[in-house]
Amino acid sequence: MGLSGLGIFHTIIGIAAIAGALLSFIKYGKIDLSKLPGKIYFYGTLITSLTALGISKHGGFNAGHIFSIFIIVLVSAAYFLFSKKQNSNRARYFENFSLSFSFFLSLVPTVNETFTRVPLGHPLAKDISDPIIGKTLGALFILFIAGSVYQYIKQKRANQQVSF
Repeated sequence: MGLSGLGIFHTIIGIAAIAGALLSFIKYGKIDLSKLPGKIYFYGTLITSLTALGISKHGGFNAGHIFSIFIIVLVSAAYFLFSKKQNSNRARYFENFSLSFSFFLSLVPTVNETFTRVPLGHPLAKDISDPIIGKTLGALFILFIAGSVYQYIKQKRANQQVSF
C-alpha cells in the first residue's frame, strides 16, 4: 500500500472523522457539533486536513492540498457559526451546508485514494480518470444535494418552531 507513518495516522483519523459524520447524519440528520459524533467529525477532519498538507503522493503542492485548505476553511467557518452565532437561525443554514460540503469534499480524495489502492494488488481503479471514480463521485454528489435539501427543509421547520 506504501503509506508513510503520517499517511497511516492521517488515514486512521480520517476514517474516524467519516464515521463521526455518518453517525451524526443518521442520528441527527446533520453534522451536529454539539454532539459527540459531530465533535469527532470536526476535530478528526481538522487533523486529517492538516496532516494531508504534509502528504504528497505525486510530489509538491497539488489539488489535494487545495481541497484540504478549503475543508479547513469550511469546518472553521461552521465552528465559528456554531459557537458565536448560537441565536441566529440563519447561521444554522450556513453551518449545516458548510459541514456537509466539507464532508463531500473530503470524500473526493478518499474515493480516489481508496479505489486506486484497494484491494491490494488489484485496485478497483487504475487512476483518477477511471470511470468508477467518476461514477462514484457523481452518486455522492447527488446524495450531497439531496442531503442539503433535506437539511434545509428540516432546519426551516426547526426555525419556524422556535419562532412561535
